[in-house]
Amino acid sequence: AASVEEKSYKAATVLIELPPLYRLIEKALDKYWHEDCLKCACCDCRLGEVGSTLYTKANLILCRRDYLRLFGVTGNCAACSKLIPAFEMVMRAKDNVYHLDCFACQLCNQRFCVGDKFFLKNNMILCQTDYEEGLMKEGYAPQVR
Repeated sequence: AASVEEKSYKAATVLIELPPLYRLIEKALDKYWHEDCLKCACCDCRLGEVGSTLYTKANLILCRRDYLRLFGVTGNCAACSKLIPAFEMVMRAKDNVYHLDCFACQLCNQRFCVGDKFFLKNNMILCQTDYEEGLMKEGYAPQVR
């Protein structure tokens, strides 16, 4: 028996009967895609798993997060409060967005390398040393990222 599935995307809404083997075909940029093949050009996430909207610009298919990062509105850095242009590369920690140069321990200004642990306390980024010292002094336990 064929299954009927419907997904709504900003680019198109497609209703197609398919054998259960194929799950779903989506239409984007005037092409048809298997659900598993329709991925963000930047982060490679499967678009059907991250929401019901896909974004296209400059012949790219993007998830919402990457579209906003590349082409979206500007925002402010959580560390310095200065404007971050939409095209600039950023670092993220939970809901906070940072300039690359601002993503450092907010007590000692140590920059992080790939693989370094950082900790959050009241939306402050801390290195492991400052986190452990604070833990001993104040007994706080920020979230590890």
